[in-house]
Amino acid sequence: MIVVATSVIAVLGTLLGATLSHVLQSRTAARGQDFARAERLRQERIDAYCAFGGALANYRRGQLDRWFPEHVDRPGETADVHELRREAYRLRAAAMEAMFRVELLTESPPLTALAQDAMASVDRITTADDREELRVIRDESRGLMHEFIAASRPHVNTVA
Repeated sequence: MIVVATSVIAVLGTLLGATLSHVLQSRTAARGQDFARAERLRQERIDAYCAFGGALANYRRGQLDRWFPEHVDRPGETADVHELRREAYRLRAAAMEAMFRVELLTESPPLTALAQDAMASVDRITTADDREELRVIRDESRGLMHEFIAASRPHVNTVA
């Protein structure tokens, strides 16, 4: 009887040890997967936020390139206004695509709103009637772009 009791205790101890080992390994694996997922999301956010900032800067430049021939007579410059407009539209589409990636990857409504505000500010560049109004809109758009990048920093500096 003592041999049977000892055997049962040994089997129960082995089962308990195996179960505990399985639970601990499962938790460790889950933590590793969570960390890898969070790091992958962080990297995707870095790529998306940088791509949006770059696309927005290019779109802003395209809008400025478009504004000057339409509003300022410059001797010796023969810019094709229609080609500049098409280029600005192409750059806007690229910026919109980058903004959509930002919207998909962020969980922060204020950051999404800031991206949309920056895009809207760049959109307004061609509505300026004179150089002073252009300067104000240009400065506003530059400021909003920098605000977006600063606001995105906390979303990429930490891994969950």
